[in-house]
Amino acid sequence: MQIAGTVVIVTGGAQGIGAALVRAIKDAGATAVISADLKPHQVDGADECVVCDVSRQDQIEAMIDHVEATHGPVGLMCSNAGILTGKDTTFDNIAFADADVWNTAWAINVMAHVHAARHLIPRMKSRGGGYFLHTASAAGLLNQVGSAVYGVTKHAAVGFAEALAFGHRDDGIGVSVLCPQGVDTAMVRDAGNNPAVLDGVLPPEQVAAECIQAIEARRFLVLPHPEVADYMKVKAETYDRWIGGMAKLQRAMKEAN
Repeated sequence: MQIAGTVVIVTGGAQGIGAALVRAIKDAGATAVISADLKPHQVDGADECVVCDVSRQDQIEAMIDHVEATHGPVGLMCSNAGILTGKDTTFDNIAFADADVWNTAWAINVMAHVHAARHLIPRMKSRGGGYFLHTASAAGLLNQVGSAVYGVTKHAAVGFAEALAFGHRDDGIGVSVLCPQGVDTAMVRDAGNNPAVLDGVLPPEQVAAECIQAIEARRFLVLPHPEVADYMKVKAETYDRWIGGMAKLQRAMKEAN
């Protein structure tokens, strides 16, 4: 997909990967880049910054309607907003998080992607195509020691991206899913002892640049940390061994707390 000449929305655009995506997409020649976030904000490169709570379907739909009425048809929807909650420090019961914690993570990490796609797919189909970039996580492929809430919801995010990719390829709709490990963002910095940083912490600008390359090549999986592909192979080939390795990693995290 050619980003040049396209109207683009980036959710979670106020900081981190989202803000880097806004700048990179604008530099790639987008006609208009709209940054959407929970709080009022300004971002370099954004043609407009709007307030949107992506946990709410009505706000996502209203935001898309506003963007299309103001700037034109959305050709690229970057569903980037996400949260890391349900952090576990005792490992006494990985299912300890309250239902409200699970529901909030589900609403933001999964259903925000679904709501945006549901609203845009009929429009994109009528226009001959479009594109989605979904920010998930390496946790969506490998799981997350220290937060079952995060690992499970990111798995679901990857699963929805897959379904969207094969379900609408014949309609000209493309999908890329971003699955990084540690990125230098507030979410990672606030996570404390996080195994996601073991293979290095990347600047968000590098991650955004790799997303641009994937979108323009219509490549589904975006892995800024190439090690993730190797871990996926180990997981698929020797599942029990992989679970043993994750248990060892959890044991080390528990002893460090």
